[in-house]
Amino acid sequence: MKLNVAQKLIKQHLISGEMKAGNEIALKIDQTLTQDATGTMVMLELEAMGIDRVKTEASAQYVDHNLIQEDYRNADDHLFLRSAARKFGIFYSRPGNGVSHPVHMQQLAKPGKTLLGSDSHTCANGCMGMLAIGAGGIDVAMAMAGEPYHIKMPKVIGVKLTGTLPDWVSAKDVILEMLRRHDVKGGVGKIIEYYGPGLKNLSAMDRHVIANMGAELGATATVFPSDKEIKHFLKQQGREEDWIELTADRGAPYDEEEHIDLSKLEPLIAKPSSPGNVVPVKEIAGETIYQSYIGSSANPGYRDFAIASEIVKGKEIAAGISFDINPTSRQLLEQLVENGHIANLLSAGARMHQAGCNGCIGMGQAPATKRNSLRTTPRNFPGRSGTKEDSVFLCSPETAAASALTGKITDPRTLEMKYPKIQEPKKFKTEGMLEAPPSEHTSDIELEKGPNITTIPDFEPIENNFDLPVLLKMSDNISTDEILAGGSRVLPYRSNIQKISTFAFEIIDEDYYEKAMKKRDSGGHMLLASSNYGQGSSREHAALAPRYLGLKVVLVKDFARIHLQNLINFGILPLTFVDDSDFDHLSQDDILEFRNVHQSIRDGRTLEIQVKGSNRTIEAQHDLTQRHIDIILAGGIINWIKQKQS
Repeated sequence: MKLNVAQKLIKQHLISGEMKAGNEIALKIDQTLTQDATGTMVMLELEAMGIDRVKTEASAQYVDHNLIQEDYRNADDHLFLRSAARKFGIFYSRPGNGVSHPVHMQQLAKPGKTLLGSDSHTCANGCMGMLAIGAGGIDVAMAMAGEPYHIKMPKVIGVKLTGTLPDWVSAKDVILEMLRRHDVKGGVGKIIEYYGPGLKNLSAMDRHVIANMGAELGATATVFPSDKEIKHFLKQQGREEDWIELTADRGAPYDEEEHIDLSKLEPLIAKPSSPGNVVPVKEIAGETIYQSYIGSSANPGYRDFAIASEIVKGKEIAAGISFDINPTSRQLLEQLVENGHIANLLSAGARMHQAGCNGCIGMGQAPATKRNSLRTTPRNFPGRSGTKEDSVFLCSPETAAASALTGKITDPRTLEMKYPKIQEPKKFKTEGMLEAPPSEHTSDIELEKGPNITTIPDFEPIENNFDLPVLLKMSDNISTDEILAGGSRVLPYRSNIQKISTFAFEIIDEDYYEKAMKKRDSGGHMLLASSNYGQGSSREHAALAPRYLGLKVVLVKDFARIHLQNLINFGILPLTFVDDSDFDHLSQDDILEFRNVHQSIRDGRTLEIQVKGSNRTIEAQHDLTQRHIDIILAGGIINWIKQKQS
């Protein structure tokens, strides 16, 4: 049987299950990735499970989100993470080394391997011929402990690339074209695999740009072949021996197919406040801007910064513009300094920031209220920038640099200059990027816990009969940033569930915490939402904090993949409407009566739910596997693990 690249990767790592779309499969995980916004919980979970040392080929802990040390909390967590990395046998990337995804690509990524990361943009490493998947932290902790990763077999969508990108058009425009076609739900339940003759014109980092924002399509993963471009990248990193060729069999089939002629693309931009709200730049050219921001995991390559440097070289950015440069790795920053690109940017009026996620997650560089911010970041969900009333556009480095010069949204093709040609270095500096774990005898290493690090609360299993008030009724595409914001005000409490829960849903309803606490001890509450609930970040705190506040059931039209798994992992019952029109007939503050829940979810897919005080009954359904049901009825995966061990 002829196989595509995604199928080859899955087949090589398949532990159980059938490779048929929709079937649950279990995969062996070779590598894991954690970052500091999610890694603190992962390390506490490893401690709770009694793990001595991780069982993966390579696991890495990156410090890239919480870099602002305005008090002791982030600094303490950095010490805790380093001690945990040493204790459990994990590579450690210290603050300032850069964003996890490009650093992992530079240092550890290997074609033919699987990678599971507690960050939704882990999929970026699919550019290397890997099966790279974002997941909730506890799923990653399980993989680190040697357990398989369970997932429903996705469909594999083949995207054939032909042609060559025109001047002023780059890899960001390729993924924006995919979002223009498919919006933020178009990749749900799918792996997107790129192939075809157009690949020879896309570097490994270009492919990273495309793979990274597969998360914004809702895709399980994005896969590229491992070809000569990947071999060239590994040679630049001094790791050519890690290269293997991995390509689809000639004539291998895909579940669905489409085609992009790269030569026909033009500069594109995603308008506020969704990555799927994509139009040509020329359609909105002329709108004034406050900020132009270059960097993040979505445009992390040398050429992404070098092209901006060459565009503004010898010029001055427009008055009143904040031109923010966010380097993505220490390695990259050193090379840009050496080749004069940082000097070009600074001379033009740019503001330099340390290598890390920073403004992408609202950790600094927040824009002015209701002023337009152009960013090369992957997301523009409401408030994600750190400003509640924000107006964020997503674009390429070319568009961002051109607009910084003019002070308004500008199609870069209209600049009166030739398109710069960028020559990448033949070799990058690779020393000192990761601290390797001790080779042995780590059991006596103590975890360094500051006063902000608390234990994970215990949770009771869901009852058989209960009544729940609807505390919130929400619309489509509610993101995890809206459920629990990022930024310097919230994320320092990532290892303190009691405190971080006070910020839950505040963007949607600032009184949610108070209302939830009043209901928590009298039976808890439930939530209603429309489609694509929980899109965006993989942060499990978006499930864990509401769970702490008494959330028992979420009833929606459909879920985003990672958040759905996080709800299951923490014992929250995820249900969908049998008849979507029932959503319109339910109101916030309705009370729903759940009866014989345990037997209903074990015996079938459908639950009948009575609306209290009326003669209305609605039907809800679930798509849980037997393993999922066992986890929920145990009160979450931690309880489930303890039951298995007892």
